[in-house]
Amino acid sequence: MATKWILDPTHSELTFKVKHMMISNVKGSFRTFTAEIEAEDEFFTNAKTTATIQTDSVFTNNTDRDNHLKSAEFFNAEAHPTITFESQALNNAIVGNLTINGVTKPVTLDVDFGGINVDPWGNTKAGFSFEGKISRKDFGLNWNAALEAGGVMVSDDVKIAGELQFVKQA
Repeated sequence: MATKWILDPTHSELTFKVKHMMISNVKGSFRTFTAEIEAEDEFFTNAKTTATIQTDSVFTNNTDRDNHLKSAEFFNAEAHPTITFESQALNNAIVGNLTINGVTKPVTLDVDFGGINVDPWGNTKAGFSFEGKISRKDFGLNWNAALEAGGVMVSDDVKIAGELQFVKQA
């Protein structure tokens, strides 16, 4: 029988960074997301994972940039209010289907299982870190601007990472 694990949002984060003007990285995060894991064992072998991210929760510490990312030139948050991820196996890597802007593509993310522990209130928790890279153009996020000195305003590659803590359900 599978055990359900639900994301603990107060101890989890989902971040991204992208090269800006070919000279430095701009970082951002999504502030509102949920995830759950269904696992047959506490090693999470062949665990089923689902996650839903609210696109309008994107945060880069710049209101104008956040609004641009929510616009039709990027995430089109009005037409596509969520980003989703689904996988059927969780090991040292997780392979699943990522849907952004209505486009679904397979992605592989490196995963580090931090282990399982019980908090002071008796909740059993599991921790995971993940990272990977996606091409934003694969998901129809094509906006860019050419730079006078060469190159482009925003790189195609987006590095994504997460620190996730899950609570075991009774």
